Amino acid sequence: MKNLCFIWKGILLLVLVFLLTACNGETKSSDTTKKEAEAESISSSTSGQKPNALETRPAVKSFEMLTSKGNQTLEATLHQGEGFSLYVFDKFTFDATENRLSLSGNPEYYVDIEPLPSAYDLAKLEVAGKEELLQFGEVSNFSGELLEHPLGFADLYLQVSGTKGISDYIVWTAESGDAFLFRLHNPKGEDVSDFAGPIQISLSTVQSE
Repeated sequence: MKNLCFIWKGILLLVLVFLLTACNGETKSSDTTKKEAEAESISSSTSGQKPNALETRPAVKSFEMLTSKGNQTLEATLHQGEGFSLYVFDKFTFDATENRLSLSGNPEYYVDIEPLPSAYDLAKLEVAGKEELLQFGEVSNFSGELLEHPLGFADLYLQVSGTKGISDYIVWTAESGDAFLFRLHNPKGEDVSDFAGPIQISLSTVQSE
């Protein structure tokens, strides 16, 4: 009888040891799972940061345009500006510190690009634009739909065309809803045809970060 008691005590002791070991294993497993979940959360948070345009837009893109040689397909390279990106063609230079895109061979042909705040005042911009352009001549207003123009539509399109060339003051909204101000200077000269077409397409690719 005593031997039977000892046997049962031994069995109960083994069961108790087994249960304690199992509990410890579950605790460690739970701790490990929590740590793994925290690590995944941190990793997900880090990788969830919004990538910039240089990571999401193609580095090089082809565009069709009408040139002096007829319709051509030309490649443009992605460039990063202050708060936006755009595609730039060969023979053009983009100054990211000034947000200025110009003709490499003649920098008098250029456009200044300015991102506008979401709460910009269009009426005030129109007044400022007219005052800015009056020094070049009579101001015309082509705001609205732009037929056969890469920009498609302009919230504000003021232009002066005179003996010295063309100056534009344009407020344009990208598909993303972000607005930009373009100040374009297109002097009269032999480089007009090299400047006008590519610059309009480049402006139509401006995209906010």
